[in-house]
Formats: sequence, C-alpha cells, structure tokens
Amino acid sequence: METVDPREVQQLQAYLNEYGQQMEYLSRQLAIIDEGRSEAAAAIDTLQAIADAPDGAVVLPVGGGTGVRAHVENPQSVMVSIGSDITVEKDNKEAIEYLRERIFEMEASGKKIGESLEKVRNQINEISRRLEYLYQQARLAENSLQ
Repeated sequence: METVDPREVQQLQAYLNEYGQQMEYLSRQLAIIDEGRSEAAAAIDTLQAIADAPDGAVVLPVGGGTGVRAHVENPQSVMVSIGSDITVEKDNKEAIEYLRERIFEMEASGKKIGESLEKVRNQINEISRRLEYLYQQARLAENSLQ
C-alpha cells in the first residue's frame, strides 16, 4: 500500500484547476472561431444573392428578425474589413474569395485549438485517475488503522 503524500494531492488538484481553466479558455476561443466562420459563410451567401439579384433588390436585415427591401446601387463593389479598423474596397468575387480564405484559416485555427483541447482533456483525465488512486489508497490506509 502506497503512502499518500498530501502535498502531491494538493499539487494535482492545483494542476486540475489550471487545466480546467485552460479548457474553458480554449472552448471560448473555439466558440469565437465558430461564430466567425458562421458570419463569413452568411456574408458569402449574401454577396452571392446580391450579385444574382437581377434588379439589385435585396432584403437587408436590420436586426430582431426583421429586414427591409433595399436596392444595392453597385453590387460589384464590396467594402471588406481586413483588420485593425482598416476597410478596403473589393469587387464582389474578390470579397467572396477573401471570405473563403478567412474561413479556411479559421478552420485551421479551430483544428489546432481542438487538438490542444484534446491534449488538455487527456491531462485532466490522467490527473483525475491519479487523484482517484491516491484517494483510494488514503481510504485503504484509514480502514487498515481501524
């Protein structure tokens, strides 16, 4: 029977807490990436619909599940944010391609974050198993003294 070192238990609990925080952070990052991918995909759909509209009339969402019919004067000219409050003008096809590239980059980032999440999850499982073993050893030691 192994003697349980209370310092090891404390240290493992601290690691478990730290890894839990890392999982929360990575999960939030993954959610942000998923939201960005969804927004980019919706933008692509909208840009394609604008380009395909024969009279340039589209339904413009204004929030709360409502929209207004609007006429796009120049459906081939799209303003695209490229970061740090910088916006550039691109033609519709270039904007769509730019958004597709961003989706690809976000998917790659999401995959890396997913891999990191899996590693952290494995560490948590390993630490949890060790803690459970130590708790069992402590109970056995306590029962043998009685």
